[in-house]
Amino acid sequence: MLPPSHSRTTPLRPLKWYKKLATIKGRLEAGAFLIEGDRGIRQIMSHHPGEIIEIITIEEPPPVYHNHSIHLVTDRQFHSICSTKTPQGIIAVVRLPQDMYSGHLPENIGTKILLLEDIQDPGNVGSLIRTAAAFNFSGVILTEKCADPLSPKCVQSTAGTILSVWLRRTSHYLKLAEALKKDGYSFVATELNGVEEPSILCRQDKLLLALGNEASGLSQAVLHASDYQLRIPTIREKAESLNVAACGAICMYLSSQKC
Repeated sequence: MLPPSHSRTTPLRPLKWYKKLATIKGRLEAGAFLIEGDRGIRQIMSHHPGEIIEIITIEEPPPVYHNHSIHLVTDRQFHSICSTKTPQGIIAVVRLPQDMYSGHLPENIGTKILLLEDIQDPGNVGSLIRTAAAFNFSGVILTEKCADPLSPKCVQSTAGTILSVWLRRTSHYLKLAEALKKDGYSFVATELNGVEEPSILCRQDKLLLALGNEASGLSQAVLHASDYQLRIPTIREKAESLNVAACGAICMYLSSQKC
């Protein structure tokens, strides 16, 4: 039996409710998404404990979880909810970030913003969000053709940092970029044939950094709107280009350095 501190636990919802959280429609209807694994959940608990709705687990969790509503379920129930091939035995249901799918910027924008255009691999999107959080980027703007950052694989790749930045997934990303430019942000686009050296990144007080699709890069619309187009020098005889997550990590690290 669960200890007395769990006596206020609400009844487990139908399993199909949790399964639907693997889809965008289901997440929007429920206003929630899932985080799997102890590491990611503890990251959320440390910085955004109020966003956790409930915990689902197959065995009694450590005391650190006891301030949250907990449901003990069978292995079969747990496997029907989770999406990973090797489940870690614990899932958190977390509130959907506010205004994530709107076309409006938040009040507190921050000084460094990441723009992702049509990046379709969820692992890349999740890794870029995690890197953005690590290098003190405040927000990430994503196009509607990007992998949804709250999809299970994306969330897993963020390692619990999904709520550490504000997110906007919208078709109005160019309007947001123009609004940021008017507010004094330098719009820097990564481009294989760009003319700027990466040192341009550390010279910006307010930065909007754009990364493009894994195969085709950034669109002409984004390149035309950008203030600078930078390239990362590589040995093209050995590797024509970098993985977008690696490119983003290099650029975000350089943006955090002093010139």
